[in-house]
Amino acid sequence: MSLLNGKVTFITGASAGIGKACAEVFAREKSNLILTARRIERLKSLGKKLVKDYGIKVKFIQLDVRNYVQVEEVINSLDNNWNKIDFLINNAGLSRGLDKIHEGKKEDWDEMIDTNVKGLAYVTRHVLPLMVNRKKGHIINIGSTAGHDVYPAGNVYAATKFAVKALSQSTRYDVLDKGIKVTGVDPGMVETEFSIVRFRGDKERAKKVYTGIKPLSPKDVAETVLFCATRPQNVNINQVILTPLAQASSTQIVRKDK
Repeated sequence: MSLLNGKVTFITGASAGIGKACAEVFAREKSNLILTARRIERLKSLGKKLVKDYGIKVKFIQLDVRNYVQVEEVINSLDNNWNKIDFLINNAGLSRGLDKIHEGKKEDWDEMIDTNVKGLAYVTRHVLPLMVNRKKGHIINIGSTAGHDVYPAGNVYAATKFAVKALSQSTRYDVLDKGIKVTGVDPGMVETEFSIVRFRGDKERAKKVYTGIKPLSPKDVAETVLFCATRPQNVNINQVILTPLAQASSTQIVRKDK
């Protein structure tokens, strides 16, 4: 029997990319899922498929993690069937633009900070007390290699991911005596909607980001998250950095000519 059988996993940003892949991998291991994202129709479609394929329970909730009141209301409204959250995967995040700091756009900065930092903090603030009360649970924050080393024009995005790393580390300290695990999973180049979102739908520009390399897939990251979630009770994976073979850091990338 899977170690996740019957466990409850709460995933933010579950409608696409890494969040969706985590939902699929955790469903495969028989975890019941609370799937949240802004795009509710995508969640419904995903949730119905996972119920059919794996016989699990799925609750899907339209949620904008940037909205503190909405986050609070959603989590407080969970009944006893759903509020015993075993895993929180803080995945919701994005990048907007690729501008030098002196040419950056305030609206891009606000969206990244509000989603990547404040949104993660908001969700953690309201899920973590449920874990503290039970003295069990596991928070897994999806960060980035950009939270370890910066790259040209990555300024504010990198700053948000350094903040995610700091939040992972400090949360671990805060609940060290509570029997709760905290993990940061920090991938490098993953082929998702990330670059399409960054470039506001410019698919041709987004495609060039991955030219000449084989990037990570969302499933690669999800399987790493699963590994962290299924270690023995006495083991906490504090941090994982994973990259494609051709990438050693945010700036050190080897591309092959076609």
